[in-house]
Amino acid sequence: MTVDIASQDAADPRFAALPGRPGKIIAIHLSYASRADQRGRRPAAPSYFFKPSSSVAASGSTIERPAGTELLAFEGEIALVIGEPARRVALADAWSHVAAVTAANDFGLYDLRANDKGSNVRSKGGDGYTPLGPGLIDARAIDPETLRVRTWLNGDLVQDDSSAGMIFLLPQLVADLSQHFTLETGDVILTGTPAGSSVAGPGDVVEVEVDVPGGPTSGRLITTVVQGETAFDGELGSLPAVDDLQRTEAWGSREAAGLPADATDTPSATDTPAKTGVSVNAGASASDRPVLAETPVLSDALRAKLEAAPTAGLSAQLRKRGHHSCFIDGVTANLDGAKIVGPARTLRFVPFREDLFKAHGGGYNAQKRVFDAVAEGEVIVIEARGDDTTGTLGDILALRARTRGAAGVVTDGGVRDFDAVAEIGLPVFSKGAHPSVLGRKHVPWEGDVTIACGGATVQPGDIVVGDGDGVIVIPPTLAEEVADAALAQEAEDAWIAERVAEGHPVDGLFPLNAEWRARYDAERER
Repeated sequence: MTVDIASQDAADPRFAALPGRPGKIIAIHLSYASRADQRGRRPAAPSYFFKPSSSVAASGSTIERPAGTELLAFEGEIALVIGEPARRVALADAWSHVAAVTAANDFGLYDLRANDKGSNVRSKGGDGYTPLGPGLIDARAIDPETLRVRTWLNGDLVQDDSSAGMIFLLPQLVADLSQHFTLETGDVILTGTPAGSSVAGPGDVVEVEVDVPGGPTSGRLITTVVQGETAFDGELGSLPAVDDLQRTEAWGSREAAGLPADATDTPSATDTPAKTGVSVNAGASASDRPVLAETPVLSDALRAKLEAAPTAGLSAQLRKRGHHSCFIDGVTANLDGAKIVGPARTLRFVPFREDLFKAHGGGYNAQKRVFDAVAEGEVIVIEARGDDTTGTLGDILALRARTRGAAGVVTDGGVRDFDAVAEIGLPVFSKGAHPSVLGRKHVPWEGDVTIACGGATVQPGDIVVGDGDGVIVIPPTLAEEVADAALAQEAEDAWIAERVAEGHPVDGLFPLNAEWRARYDAERER
């Protein structure tokens, strides 16, 4: 039997708003300044991914949120439809190759995003995930910088921006893509979404409109979310995995996602969403997850105090306050004289198991996400169960952490590429070098959760201090008090050392008896 594909496509209601079935759908990751500011990162150049033409849907269609998932996010966008084929076109000529403009909704399932990071094959390629239409605006009749995109969720306006607010203007996207391959007639370019993208659930109605204010419009592109009944089969591929990072980026903010404020968020942070947790507890809902108490920000002044205080003095002050399990045992620094201070960003490995490593060890796994997410001044703390017979990081991840401005890494496992890591200059406290890769003993499981490292419990946001004597963990609420007390004790010990150097016996001097105490206090007063 012969099938006339062309006539099939022409009659397919999914492509009613288009000249026909698009050969390619190219989407951009980040393009609006408002979205970049919301995400806390601004790209230097545009980057892209493909969506299949089978994902196209018409206005008035429904989209399924698959069973067992929670983060189906909408993204209102301006869509460009290519007219005359474009190959290596100049920027000045690029817009002439655009035949029409319409509205698009670049739906994405964030539950599947981590394992397809960047490619978005599964997270954005599902049936119905690219609604387009309902009408076309003649590109020849408009200025590409005057287009407006708006999105409504259940009648409430949630996105409102214009093409003038884009980091990369519309003709640039056409010219850039044409450098790499031919843009053919009917191809569609999704040009990114502004701030305000969020999550839609079953029963929600999302509407997107592209127009020139006071001029032509695409009309409202309407999509209704319905609940799917079929779950994904874990025997065929990795299952959905929801975590606080994906929740934050899907909803747009921690607050919108119903998550507690992150103590490490500061106005000067370089990547706000990246400090939100990267746990990969598959199937866990927000209500199932432990909520950690808010912790105070590590100020510059407090950091300076902790950098001046030795871990020996800090640990002594913790013991005075009843904290006897603050030591991360068995780790030493890779750099002589290294001192690290910073809030903890945690990462947990579980023992190697073939099926679990297959599902969680490859791709953009929890280990990579933590190193990509670490913020300036933070310390990555890794639970490796004290197993030093394989590496828990190597030179590439160390370089990434160094580039991100991490204060250092603490692991109760081994370090691969030990000499190269040292040359990078990232302070790493570990149990030593080992040449083996991660998959020999570990599965990267989750981040930003409470862990055990070297016999110490470490929570995200705990203050980690390390020097030549070792590494300790300080509860954030005690950090200021302990730092002040340790520095005061350091000053007292320095005074005692001077007296010992003068020839005085340590009896009664160390520790100070009443007579020596009075003398010390008097000199301190002066």
